[in-house]
Amino acid sequence: MMILSSLLFAATVSAQGTNPAAVSFDVPAGAIGVSVDAAAEVGPIKPMNAVNNGPTRGADGSFRWFKGARIPFARTHDANFSDAYGGPHTVDVHVVFPNFDADETDPANYDFVCTDRYLGEIRAAGSEIFYRLGASIEHQARKYGTRPPKDFAKWARICERIIRHYNEGWADGFRWDIRYWEIWNEADLDADDAADKRCWGGTEAEYFDFHEIAAKHLKASFPHLKIGGPALAYREDWGRRFIREMARRRVPMDFFSWHCYTSKIGQTSDIRTRARWVREALDEAGYRQTESILDEWNATPHWTNDRRELGPFMGSPRGAALVAAIMSAMQDDRVDMLMYYDASPGTVYNGLFSLYGGQPRAPYFALFAWGRLAALGTQVRTTVVGSSDAYATAAKGAKGDLALLVARYDENGNWHRTEKDVRVSVKGRPLRTARVHVVDDDLLYTEVPCEVDADGSLVLRLAPAAFACVEIESGDACPPLDAKRED
Repeated sequence: MMILSSLLFAATVSAQGTNPAAVSFDVPAGAIGVSVDAAAEVGPIKPMNAVNNGPTRGADGSFRWFKGARIPFARTHDANFSDAYGGPHTVDVHVVFPNFDADETDPANYDFVCTDRYLGEIRAAGSEIFYRLGASIEHQARKYGTRPPKDFAKWARICERIIRHYNEGWADGFRWDIRYWEIWNEADLDADDAADKRCWGGTEAEYFDFHEIAAKHLKASFPHLKIGGPALAYREDWGRRFIREMARRRVPMDFFSWHCYTSKIGQTSDIRTRARWVREALDEAGYRQTESILDEWNATPHWTNDRRELGPFMGSPRGAALVAAIMSAMQDDRVDMLMYYDASPGTVYNGLFSLYGGQPRAPYFALFAWGRLAALGTQVRTTVVGSSDAYATAAKGAKGDLALLVARYDENGNWHRTEKDVRVSVKGRPLRTARVHVVDDDLLYTEVPCEVDADGSLVLRLAPAAFACVEIESGDACPPLDAKRED
């Protein structure tokens, strides 16, 4: 971005669903300018703050925080790793129906007890269930649920009964209208000739046959539900072959799910590049109405299993800034939902809640802030000038209330840089009052004082690797939460 001698910044903004428009406004040198055009409606705020796995109860549980963040969806993958959810008796098809040779039409052959309770807790927290059909990843020497089923068609019929239990009351079940049903997880994680396959024990060709049979059966049985997959791990070549082959076989696909762990969100980033090839591949194959869902992602300094580095970053203010920036960036990109991995207790990937006490860590508040935007509902055009490391998304409610999420993050390490003034203006609407909550190295969603300038713009200070939630004339402004920092 060029800084003009008159200190006037000129920017070109392109928001999802809108045409680019030239926008100019005054911002002092060294400051970040955020301009909100409340009259320029872009579309709905997308479910960018969905997660993997649900809340926990008890003195050290996360339930009240989970519910407070207005989490839209909770995906059930890897739920059986946590005793809080029911441990190894939860969700996975091979534990819900433990004897594959039994009669799949007999309710006595199903064990729904732990899964019923777990899913009920997700619903009690106000979230929808995104049910992963299949098995959790298996790292142990012997595999139990990740081996290909002996009979693909029977496996599909078992899943049909699971769906009927939760949506149609079968086997003393429920009528929960669970909309999303995902077939398997990360079948591409290991190559066909790998010695120790963790997610799909068969070959690529076998998985394509399996997915075809399952998807066609479930969609024919439940045409009103969303059936999809395959929760792609990372292999673009595998994903493109899968999409082409499903199209050739005319397999229905309501959503295509994929994963990405990254610290990069710039124009050439991992996450944006992957989102775009997924959308392009779906469109080219004729799946133009198929949703693109990133249902595993997290903030990583680089891909590593070193818990000494991975866990601390994921739960840090820097990780929180990355979470906020990614949600904002992907709101304007070609993806329909994000699902953070993971909210389950005791895992290094849970950057949201502390291991003991269930208290929120810094990244939780990025999801919380997004919930504030989602509650208002409608995205409006936002222009950011003066910094390449700033991201912003604004939302408007039915009564004209506004909320803005603005984040600073640079994959090259902007935390070594200085804090900057952020000047927020609303087109045609001089500001009088606003509430600002900040997350940075010192503040944990803490309300901070801000200055309303004579020109009607709001001025606040934002450190590198930080984010702020600004609520303007909001009728239901949230008081500061009674959270305490836990390192």
